[in-house]
Amino acid sequence: MQSAKDLCAEIIEKIKSMANPRNVEGMARFGINSKNTYGVQVFKLRAIAKEAGKNHELAQLLWDSQIHEARIIAAYVEDPKIVTEAQMEKWALDFDSWDVCDQVCSNLFDRTEFAWKKAFEWSGRKEEFVKRAGFVIMAVLASHDKKAPDSKFVELLPIIKRESCDERNYVRKAVNWALRGIGKRNMDLNKAAIAMAKDIAKIDSKTAHWIAADAIRELEAQKTIERICRKNK
Repeated sequence: MQSAKDLCAEIIEKIKSMANPRNVEGMARFGINSKNTYGVQVFKLRAIAKEAGKNHELAQLLWDSQIHEARIIAAYVEDPKIVTEAQMEKWALDFDSWDVCDQVCSNLFDRTEFAWKKAFEWSGRKEEFVKRAGFVIMAVLASHDKKAPDSKFVELLPIIKRESCDERNYVRKAVNWALRGIGKRNMDLNKAAIAMAKDIAKIDSKTAHWIAADAIRELEAQKTIERICRKNK
């Protein structure tokens, strides 16, 4: 059986063999950190991860490599059932690009037992990507956590309002995503999210106005209402 160390080395070599400098340039235009990045498409990374299978030790080694694509694969091969709170804190502090943050939060962190706790805690953090992570987790929990009662999402709405004046691009977009995600879960939460968005619109802040207007536009759209109704039949 291949050791995690050997498998990690093999995966990193595979990433390097797929390097695409043109993709790296394109990613940089979308705000993705180009440091230690090889420009490998996500669907190829998923295929590599699927072949490797779940492997906690491998995930740690891939993450510690500091290679952009290796860290995304780490999120896919890690087992959410054995992720510790300390590991989540360490990885969150290592976030240096919005796409790694989003991939880790939506494919791993949201499936851990600490997801809700970190959504609350990280939403108040100062670090840009840690704070973004808190709101990304909120957004994906709205679609992934099928058993959570509406009351848990309602508790998140005042936090969204509280942080709606943060002008940092990667934070404001995540705050907006969380508000829209909650509002698309079902019709009761749709009404609650729209009401909160209208409250946010009253805040004297360009960022808050953008978050509110964008959320209201999507959540009140007929296509959104029809999609919610179909989903909850």
